[in-house]
Amino acid sequence: MGKGEQTRDAILERAIRLASEVGLEGVTIGRLADALDLSKSGLFAHFESKEALQVETLDRAAQRFSEVVVRPALAAPRGEPRLRALFERWLRWPRAVPQPGGCIFVQASVELDDRPGPARDRLVELQREWFDTLARAVRGARDEGQLRADVDAQQFAFELYGVMLSSHHHARLLHDRSADERARRAFERLLDDARPPRR
Repeated sequence: MGKGEQTRDAILERAIRLASEVGLEGVTIGRLADALDLSKSGLFAHFESKEALQVETLDRAAQRFSEVVVRPALAAPRGEPRLRALFERWLRWPRAVPQPGGCIFVQASVELDDRPGPARDRLVELQREWFDTLARAVRGARDEGQLRADVDAQQFAFELYGVMLSSHHHARLLHDRSADERARRAFERLLDDARPPRR
């Protein structure tokens, strides 16, 4: 990896941490230049615009999410073990990759939900991809016979997403130390409700 690529990587890693605290709008070329002791013109040469920096920050965060959550979880056996691995790794994600303000995707979702532009478009695409990954894992557990044949994979993924958003809210805003445990209990309830009846 050349020096230019190393610098770019350092910029994007810092941008993820900063965006988790102040939002993507707060991630400016000037602010990052100051934080990394770079010139504004030097940093501008890497991204050319604030919009490009925002999109690339989301892309880097998605790459890191894939590295620490998705790919390792997909190595688990198909079915419930894979679904569990996705859940557990997702729960640990904001701590696994330094994000002082919590999950960058939650922060960006609140910030960009009604703000058209390239960053919002990219965030929507990334969130749909993640939702589809969850739904595929649910379908895998259903196909393995570990969940009922009539389980709606999209609905399960929707409810699991709600559990995770609630957990983030309780952990970050309410400083609830039991947030992870509550999320695990809610996840187990979702699974129990979706399992075939015992014979």
